[in-house]
Amino acid sequence: MARSRLHSSRNRAAVGFLLPFCVLFLATFIAPICYALYQSLFKVERSGALGLGGETEVFAGLSNYTHALEDSQFLEGFARVLLFGVVQVPVMILLATVLALLLEAASARGVVFFRTAFFLPYGVPGVIASILWGFLYVPGISPFVEMFHSAGFDVNFLSEGNLLWAIANIVTWEFTGYNMLILISQLKAVPDELYEAARIDGANAWQVAIRIKLPLIRPALVLTTVFSIIGTLQLFSEPLVLKPLTGNIDTGYTPNVHAYNEAFQSNNYNVAAAEAVLLALVACVLSFGFMRLVGRRGKVGDE
Repeated sequence: MARSRLHSSRNRAAVGFLLPFCVLFLATFIAPICYALYQSLFKVERSGALGLGGETEVFAGLSNYTHALEDSQFLEGFARVLLFGVVQVPVMILLATVLALLLEAASARGVVFFRTAFFLPYGVPGVIASILWGFLYVPGISPFVEMFHSAGFDVNFLSEGNLLWAIANIVTWEFTGYNMLILISQLKAVPDELYEAARIDGANAWQVAIRIKLPLIRPALVLTTVFSIIGTLQLFSEPLVLKPLTGNIDTGYTPNVHAYNEAFQSNNYNVAAAEAVLLALVACVLSFGFMRLVGRRGKVGDE
């Protein structure tokens, strides 16, 4: 009887701890997804001359998805962010890994200062970072452009060919330190006995990094890569802030920018909802596809 009361008390305590999370999860994650799905299946029909007779929301089936998939500007935005991710994500993860390994090296000095310095850009909001870098890109203001010009190179960071990589530079600057901290936290979980055993066996610092540290931080590498893939597809604030500085960013530069303009410039919320759902589906497919790919390779490596 006493054991039963104790069990019931523990269950109530567990429900009490989980309830706030469940309420927030339903309100901030599940409910918006369900509402976007609902909106994507309807469309607004206007009646009367010039549409002044009123609006009626009618069921549209999958026509909003068809409209989105037939929009060449929306598809070009997808192709652009995929190209962006193929180049920027590996560069950023590689840079974060190198920094994490260097800062965790036994001979590293000033670790706290450099760790804070590398993480600091993550504390700058994306809009502020884009404004800051925007001024550093604009010809006539940018010291970098002047420096290249003095060296005999005519560089325009906001030209059509350089713009995507100028945005990649901003994203890399913002998030490399964040990914580095995740990798460092995983490195700190590695038992010191493994390093000692490797040193006794004659392994040098390079061999310890390649054969011990990198395999053991593999879960953190997968996690940061998945976060980066999702972040790439959500690219929004950087192109939106840089848009007034260049004519090379149109209303469909990225899928998120296209959905934003569809909703708040064209007042077509239903198509914007369909585009948001498609974007979420692509993010899920790429994230789970990547985890499945590295999972299979891990099993092959273990065998």
